[in-house]
Amino acid sequence: MSLMAFDWIAKHAEAQPDAPAIHDLLSDRRYTYAELNDRVDRAALFLYERCGVSQGDRIALLMHNCSDMVELIFAAWRIGAICVPMNWRLAVPEIAYIIGDCQPKALFHTSEFTENAAAAVKQYGQHVMLVEAADGQKCHYEGGLRASYGNLPEVEHGFEDPWVILYTSGTTGRPKGAQITYAMQLFNAVNCMVANRITPKSHGLCVLPLFHVGGLCVYLSPLLHAGGMNTIMDQFDAKVMLNLITDREVGMTHALGVPTNFLFMSQLPEFKDANFDHLECVGVGGAAPSNALLETYARKGVLFEHAWGMTETSSIGTSIPKHMALEKIGSCGLPVLHVECKIADEDGNTLPPGEVGELLIRGPTVTNGYWKLPEATAQAFLPGGWFKTGDAARVDEDGYYYIVDRWKDMYISGGENVYPLEVEDALYRLNGVAECAVIGVPDERWGEVGRAFIVAEASAGLTEARVIAHCQEQLARYKAPKSVRFLDELPHNATGKVTKHLLPRD
Repeated sequence: MSLMAFDWIAKHAEAQPDAPAIHDLLSDRRYTYAELNDRVDRAALFLYERCGVSQGDRIALLMHNCSDMVELIFAAWRIGAICVPMNWRLAVPEIAYIIGDCQPKALFHTSEFTENAAAAVKQYGQHVMLVEAADGQKCHYEGGLRASYGNLPEVEHGFEDPWVILYTSGTTGRPKGAQITYAMQLFNAVNCMVANRITPKSHGLCVLPLFHVGGLCVYLSPLLHAGGMNTIMDQFDAKVMLNLITDREVGMTHALGVPTNFLFMSQLPEFKDANFDHLECVGVGGAAPSNALLETYARKGVLFEHAWGMTETSSIGTSIPKHMALEKIGSCGLPVLHVECKIADEDGNTLPPGEVGELLIRGPTVTNGYWKLPEATAQAFLPGGWFKTGDAARVDEDGYYYIVDRWKDMYISGGENVYPLEVEDALYRLNGVAECAVIGVPDERWGEVGRAFIVAEASAGLTEARVIAHCQEQLARYKAPKSVRFLDELPHNATGKVTKHLLPRD
């Protein structure tokens, strides 16, 4: 029997029409489930009647986080189309590549991306309908919604049908479109609800970009599955986020960020007196946080529920129970309810506890493949359905997983593996280090050695010699960086993660 995917928004509009669903912080638009359902219905009609989008067609989105994005993503669901949220930081050729790859019928964009959208479509060389959205009552999208009445075609969704395509960052080669199916989203929602205690009374903050799996899948879509509320920030702002999650009157219960988000908030003067006691769940993911950051928040009573996941797993694969956050500090937790994980060698053989290998995962939240890339899909899996994550990790005797680093970030110095995350954690224990990143660079004697990039506090007076001496006190000498570069800022992607491939190797 083929299972069907049911419409979450429509179900909640029937069961709890007056319950709050969305608050768009920038525009201050607020919608109940009944209102959101009506707008999703009109958006679906607009796509179907005005844009010529039908089942299996793609629509692309180029915009900052907003309620319109949520409407369009679920409108695609309603007519069986596939939504492709795009990274708004991409250059025109990169946007054009994705358009050429997924070939959308329409590209929805906001006014700040008008030029890039038009140039990318022109560069692609084929017709794509451009629709301006999220720009007040006079934009094309709002006019389309007001004029859309009628009946939608009946569409049945198979569990394995794609709902969204999320393109990987493409730091090595061209980005790949990971297909996110209806089944993946359902099981991810269940995993999050169980692991992070999401209920219809939950109120989450969506700050990570909706073109990223962390923004769309944690906790926005699980909250909508549960019938809870989402407050949406258009972009990350440390002071605004800190105020939102600490203001009891706002009533936030769930918040997720990458380590950089929480690092920047901890450096604000307001952090000293901030109170987080009312929060039910504070999640951190996207990259492994340093122990120093975990300890900073633990002193404020915040026990981070560190989760691990990736685009291809839609999103969380492991999550640490809140009551174990201090006992297993640094761990990303146990496999969530509907997945299975293991640590393996290059041949897929399971390694014993304590040994570092590649983290493998399988289950209904794992992608069924990359868009139009059967060879890349085949290479990503081992026999038995195990997906190769590319993360170096270990598991302890109790079954708790620890991300050591990305395989590609690890470097070998004098025959010894060095994981930059461990060195970065040591650097954060040096007063005056505001942010740091470590990479391996070529060395004639040792093959590779570490180079630290540091953003220092203005009055710190840090020097290369002082930084290296500190690391040599904290770490084995082969792990200590051999050179230090001081920068005004580190390069970040749109989710806030440091983009190490942009750091100079020469």
